[in-house]
Amino acid sequence: MEGQEYLNQISMQNRPQKHSKMGKIFSSKIFMVSIIGVILLVVIMIVGAILGGSRTNEKELAYKLKLHIDNTSAVISEYQPSVNSSDLRSNSASLLSILANTNRDLTAYLTDAYSYKSGSEGETLINDAKLNADGLRAVLFNAKINGILDRIYASQVAYEVSLIMNEESKIYNKTNNDNLKNILSSSYSSLENLYNAFKSFSEAK
Repeated sequence: MEGQEYLNQISMQNRPQKHSKMGKIFSSKIFMVSIIGVILLVVIMIVGAILGGSRTNEKELAYKLKLHIDNTSAVISEYQPSVNSSDLRSNSASLLSILANTNRDLTAYLTDAYSYKSGSEGETLINDAKLNADGLRAVLFNAKINGILDRIYASQVAYEVSLIMNEESKIYNKTNNDNLKNILSSSYSSLENLYNAFKSFSEAK
């Protein structure tokens, strides 16, 4: 038995080792080139998605801003005549003028950059903007019938202005377009002073 085991051991040692087909595939130049190609393709797709997403985000944010301006202007125009304070009415008139100018310039940019048309913002953005405007309108209506419109009007308008400024800031940091940056920075600077005026309003003055 010991002799047989010895012969079997020698036989095992002398057998030629089989090379795995998978091993040959993984070590081939074609496989390595293919892997490199796939990696490069994935990198290109990721970069493209980032660049494309950046442009899409700018468009969506700008559309959202325009809708916010449109709806806020409509509500302010509706309730401005009911405000008692002459200061509030004057500041509201200035605000409407600023928003109108921003809306005009922003619409021109969107038309040139994205072939913008009214209603092309998308159902979700339009519905969200309408919902926000309806909420603002409801708050002001309740304030009016309860005889506290001026105070609530000032705080709500200050809040809406702060939201618009925040949206403008986001787009400014997102875009590389100098024309759009100029539109946003001009609007932001003008709104900043009015925001402080609405926020600091006191009926005791």
